[in-house]
Amino acid sequence: MSDYQTAEPFRVRQAPKRAAYDRETVHAILDAGYVAHVAFATEAGPVALPMFYVRDGESVLVHGSRKSRFVRLLSAGQPICLTVTHMDGLVLARSAFHHSMNYRSVMAHGVPEMVTEAEKPHALDLFTRRVREGRAQEARPANAQELKATAVLRLPLVEVAAKARTGGPLDDPEDMDLPVWAGVIPMQLTFGEPVRDVAPMPAE
Repeated sequence: MSDYQTAEPFRVRQAPKRAAYDRETVHAILDAGYVAHVAFATEAGPVALPMFYVRDGESVLVHGSRKSRFVRLLSAGQPICLTVTHMDGLVLARSAFHHSMNYRSVMAHGVPEMVTEAEKPHALDLFTRRVREGRAQEARPANAQELKATAVLRLPLVEVAAKARTGGPLDDPEDMDLPVWAGVIPMQLTFGEPVRDVAPMPAE
């Protein structure tokens, strides 16, 4: 897949050798996640919100209450920075300075756009499908009131960069003989056993 033509101000500067701009890498990182942090400016200062998201082709979708400050500001053309990060391991080095973490991340900048009313049912269906494959066919779809109360915002993937770290610690040569354990402690997201919800008993 072709690379994103990310402008210089939005490219990785710290450790640029860990950066990637190809669509395959960016899509894989986004598709593996559930929570994005969306940062934007307000009158009171910067705000970063953790939000459930879904990728839809060459864009990322987030949603919220139509009356929320988040939606009001962003629908007015407020630029945002959206980030997604996966922790893959704790990197323990022989020296305190060289401890690190293995990770995969994506950062995207831009001005989100409102999803139209005609597109909104499909967009919300994507969120339901992201929760669990096949769930959109099982659950009741949003009704007219719920659709009216919900706003969906689309951030096109234009100014986007991925960054990742893999491998073990990068200790200094003079520290290699220190009697200190060094290596990687892997981390991964796992799901537990489902817990069924019990419907309340009807009132007598």
